[in-house]
Amino acid sequence: MLHGWAEFRAPATIDVDGRRFTGRRYVIATGAGPAIPSVEGLSDVDVLTNENVFALDARPASLAVIGGGAIGCELAQAFRRLGAQVTVVEALDRLLPQGEAEASAVVAELFEAEGIAVRTGAAVTKFEARERRGAARLHLADGETVAVDRVLVAVGRRAVTDGLGLEAAGIETGDRGFIRTDATLRTTARHSYAVGDIAGTVQLTHAAYEMGRIAAGNALSRLSRRRFDPSFIPSVTYTTPEVARVGITEAEAAGRNGRVAYLPMTEVDRAVVAGETGGFVKLVTTRRPLLRGLAGGRFVGATVVAPRAGEMIHEIVLAMRARMFPARLALATHAYPTWSVAMQQAAAQLFVEADGRRARPARRVP
Repeated sequence: MLHGWAEFRAPATIDVDGRRFTGRRYVIATGAGPAIPSVEGLSDVDVLTNENVFALDARPASLAVIGGGAIGCELAQAFRRLGAQVTVVEALDRLLPQGEAEASAVVAELFEAEGIAVRTGAAVTKFEARERRGAARLHLADGETVAVDRVLVAVGRRAVTDGLGLEAAGIETGDRGFIRTDATLRTTARHSYAVGDIAGTVQLTHAAYEMGRIAAGNALSRLSRRRFDPSFIPSVTYTTPEVARVGITEAEAAGRNGRVAYLPMTEVDRAVVAGETGGFVKLVTTRRPLLRGLAGGRFVGATVVAPRAGEMIHEIVLAMRARMFPARLALATHAYPTWSVAMQQAAAQLFVEADGRRARPARRVP
């Protein structure tokens, strides 16, 4: 274990603070950092990011969160519940824009109820630094201005490759500077692999762990050529309620003969008893290549919005990974009354009318 700055000098040689090392294989895992957009005046503002926000020793009275993705939504809700006045500014037309529209709607409704101001479809054209450290006035494209004590930027991630000497190693980068890899996580240089955020595929801790196992195995074995498949990697946004997702969305399944089972939490007894009915379960299936829709086809995606969504989603992750028939989930006895009963209730819609609901064809929802 060496603590120092590593730089490639040749395809198989690195320099660590003046010491040269040669290896047959390398795994690069330098990660990613917060991206800071190029907006007029932003460089004059002492901004917060997910890396330095936890060093605050006092709560700001007001906070603007730039970006309505997972990190932005999580921190916006956290600061609001700590007592700050929070405004979320998202350039796209909804929060959590990469997921299901229904999930975005649930989070937006909750934010409104909690007093979080949400500005979607809005772009910041200028930041005007104020006297207090970190304070700023935001100028939006529609002419609105927002004055806050601090600004938190959560608009994406940038690759951490500065000073690595990738060109000397023959390692190419792609979009936003992330290292290009194939399905085995090998880079454009035969001797090197890239894992985690720096590979630019799925930027999640558990994805990095899986990528590390695969890359290390491939690097150390002449025969092993395991492949990383991001379609089996779940993601969870830790708002309250949680938003969990795996695989593709309903809109993505619409052109693939997809079917959707949808169950609102208002029809799940555990949610009713807990008074947490703001959410839903959505299961997405498609036909199998030869067996078509037999026993429900196959699971290709799911979204769960519920207090325990991060735990519930793994049932579908396992079903997808094992290529399980949806019928097995529908027939598996679940303890009552648990949150996971919702998964069985939703899966049953693929075969029968359950409590007045039945699976429907996937639609290209907004």
